[in-house]
Amino acid sequence: MADARERFPSLDPETLTPRQGTTAYPPAFRAVCDGRAKRALGTVFALTQFGVNLTELAPGAATAQRHWHEAEDEFVYVLSGTATLVNDAGETDLPAGHCAGFPAGRADGHMIVNRTERPVRLLEVGTRAQADRIHYPDIDLFLERGVGAARCTRKDGTAY
Repeated sequence: MADARERFPSLDPETLTPRQGTTAYPPAFRAVCDGRAKRALGTVFALTQFGVNLTELAPGAATAQRHWHEAEDEFVYVLSGTATLVNDAGETDLPAGHCAGFPAGRADGHMIVNRTERPVRLLEVGTRAQADRIHYPDIDLFLERGVGAARCTRKDGTAY
């Protein structure tokens, strides 16, 4: 299959097995992502500068806990359904065709939630920074990525 992608770098995303609800969060914070399915499109094409995920949110599911990145830009485009953006300013509906962007270093905790009875599909694009620090304003969580695995701690630095 890799040879075919090198000659014809295209595929039907539906042929990829989605990652269901997986996160690096400690168990107490994972439930928000139950019902989230991601297809890692950027990984399939070996993109190194930015990631692309085709994400589906079942009713009640969210993309993540509300967070912001020190080193990564994020962009979300809603393909179908109506998502709700939750950030420091409150809540905003994002119907199909709408988008949102989150620049690195802006301390505006954000998440996308499906508050409807129908699935929401969105395209997520983000920087693939070698190192990043991720802040979670609503919960006692801090995540740091660098060389090696991500490390989750409480805000005071103690381990989970």
